Amino acid sequence: MSRVIVLGGGIGGLVAARRLAHLGNEVKLIEREPTLGGLVASREVAGIRIDTGAESFATRKGTVAQLAIELGLGTDIVEPDPEGAWLRWDDDAAPLPKTGLLGIPGSPLADDVRRIVGWRGSLRAYCDRLLPVLRVRKETDLGDIVRRRMGRLVLDRLVTPVVAGVHSADPSTVDVQAVAPGLTQNMTTQGSLSGAVMALREMAPAGSQVQGIRGGMARLVDALVADCEKYGVRIRTSREVLGVAAGEAGGWDVAVAAVPDAATAAEHGDGAGAATAAHGVTADAPATGEALHADAIVIATGFRAGLRLLGQTGVGSSGPAVPGPSAWPEPSSVTIATLVIDDARLDAHPRGTGVLVAPGTPGVGAKALTHSSAKWAWLAESLPAGRHVVRLSYGRREADDLVTPTDPPVDQASALSDAGALLGLDLQPSSVVGFATTEWPASLAFATVGHKARVKQTLRAVAEVPGLDVVGAWVSGTGLAATVEHAITTASALAAELRGARRLDRDE
Repeated sequence: MSRVIVLGGGIGGLVAARRLAHLGNEVKLIEREPTLGGLVASREVAGIRIDTGAESFATRKGTVAQLAIELGLGTDIVEPDPEGAWLRWDDDAAPLPKTGLLGIPGSPLADDVRRIVGWRGSLRAYCDRLLPVLRVRKETDLGDIVRRRMGRLVLDRLVTPVVAGVHSADPSTVDVQAVAPGLTQNMTTQGSLSGAVMALREMAPAGSQVQGIRGGMARLVDALVADCEKYGVRIRTSREVLGVAAGEAGGWDVAVAAVPDAATAAEHGDGAGAATAAHGVTADAPATGEALHADAIVIATGFRAGLRLLGQTGVGSSGPAVPGPSAWPEPSSVTIATLVIDDARLDAHPRGTGVLVAPGTPGVGAKALTHSSAKWAWLAESLPAGRHVVRLSYGRREADDLVTPTDPPVDQASALSDAGALLGLDLQPSSVVGFATTEWPASLAFATVGHKARVKQTLRAVAEVPGLDVVGAWVSGTGLAATVEHAITTASALAAELRGARRLDRDE
């Protein structure tokens, strides 16, 4: 058996560890936090276990659904309420248009588009159908494409709030190829941006574009941990990787040391739920640290830690170089504020499954609100009559590529005020039965212009080093579907590489 150490216990690390163990390798996973799952996290609020990180997954290719089925969660895959979300701008609100992609309308003159941008905005957007598609340069900037083809109103009121909600970024910083693959190609064949949107929608499979898991996405972490342990993966939490280095006789030496649970928890909020405690993952380690050795390592950390570790491996010393830390933009940071509210008026779902907020909307600090108990029937069924769960997101990347921090920090009063403004109700402090905030620093994959090229260069450099791989959202792309697919593919290729090395050793 080849020995592999996975550095990082987020979804990418867990999936890679599981795959490597299934393929017959001896796997050890090291995680700095006391809990596992990374951005798939939960915490208890008012006696309810609630997702405080990812709450759904994209259905494309069925990758996450297949993983859930393999882990015994297939019968618990659920669809969100089809009612859909609303948009808030200035002092008005309306449902998001039905025929759109990232807020780009496929039918510019439709009533639901005119409701938000008015006749002037709709007519300007319809000009997209009349303008020739000129290719002077390769299209990359999503915001520039939308502004030129459909005008400023569509960009500001429709596209910007959707992109900010999904990618925590301004459209002018976003690479269209990263967030909407095939859009510019279809512009050429269809002759317009709106035509490209409709073509992509027609090619998409029928049904919801996202799904969830009954009981919350954190159940996926629990099931992954259990399956990893079933196949012999040794999981160690509250461990910091001090350094990695090529072993003198081949393979890799990894130095780790214990991290005090209290310090880690204070730095990262409540972490990723109950997976560690539920599955008895070890957290004991010598205070002086320990030295580990493996035939291969998989770096599954966040991007800053990943760049640091890659630098220690010597990657790029005799081949393509990894872009240095200064070549990467600052990551986005998000604060999730969760409110549990007793108010029967919310039974009517006054703003569908949630609200996206246009930048500059007065009196609202949140960038988005999810009415979780309206979106997920299983959650509503678990609550007493008249009780609801509302989730607000804070923090966005502006057009000048500066990250707007959550300052001052979100408190219950400000979250309740934002929730009331977005839901169109005067919510009273006495109605709140639970409140919690979770900070996610450096939490989202980059969809910015140039990111794909940086990732491609990084992965090309890593591929030159035997027994070294990297997984995680910063190299795979935003969302669980991309992270899971990349982790499975990478782990499978590494396992094949290790099998080939073992055969070569035997032959020699």
